[in-house]
Amino acid sequence: MKLAVTGKGGVGKTTVSALLARGLQKTGRRVIAIDADPDSNLAASMGFPHPETIKPLVELKDLIEERTGVKPGTTGGMFRLNPLVEDIPEKYAVDIDGIKVLVAGAVKKGGSGCYCPENTMIRSLISHLLTEKNSALVLDMEAGIEHLSRGTIAAVDHLIIVTEPGRRSIETAERIVHMAAEIGLTRVSIIGNRVRSEQDKDFLKETLPGMQFIGFLPYDQAIRDAEIAGKSVAAASAEMEALIADVIKKLEQETR
Repeated sequence: MKLAVTGKGGVGKTTVSALLARGLQKTGRRVIAIDADPDSNLAASMGFPHPETIKPLVELKDLIEERTGVKPGTTGGMFRLNPLVEDIPEKYAVDIDGIKVLVAGAVKKGGSGCYCPENTMIRSLISHLLTEKNSALVLDMEAGIEHLSRGTIAAVDHLIIVTEPGRRSIETAERIVHMAAEIGLTRVSIIGNRVRSEQDKDFLKETLPGMQFIGFLPYDQAIRDAEIAGKSVAAASAEMEALIADVIKKLEQETR
């Protein structure tokens, strides 16, 4: 099960990613979670006590130079487009209650011909984990699909867009759906988050016609309290755990 999770900032995308990672683990899977959002909060959402101590992979300059053959920050020249990345999860991930969590850091943007060594290593790592057969993957992305390319989309079981009942959230979801279609990614599902009423559900369905909703998650004060206290959101609410378990069952059915 390889899941890429995206959505507008502030809609609870990282919370949903943490819930999915824990839910997949409860099915008996080995789970790796990658925080690929520049505003890194996944480890904190999963209850890691000192997330500020985790150094993003893009900042490990010696590792990047060793694997790509080029010193980070340089431009031009030749470097390895397929660096060794298989050992990175075991060596550089933090273990949070049995789930391996990696913080990628911000993938630097540039022209269409930009293949800086930092980007190359992160993209190679994501591509490797998307095709690795012995683990489930939850990829917590920024509000877009920049980390995915035409060469990796076939390995993504589902692109999950987290949205809430609000116009800006809907607009971001529509943009991501359009971007996904442009690179041929058709397995796209919506999770409606912080839904307070049937009216909220109806609003989401009416404003995103034709989209597949894989689940609706209510506003849960226990989740909010856990976030404030720096505790794991994945273990904060039995109701949310049950709803996420249902979402995972639906995703499993879709990928059979």
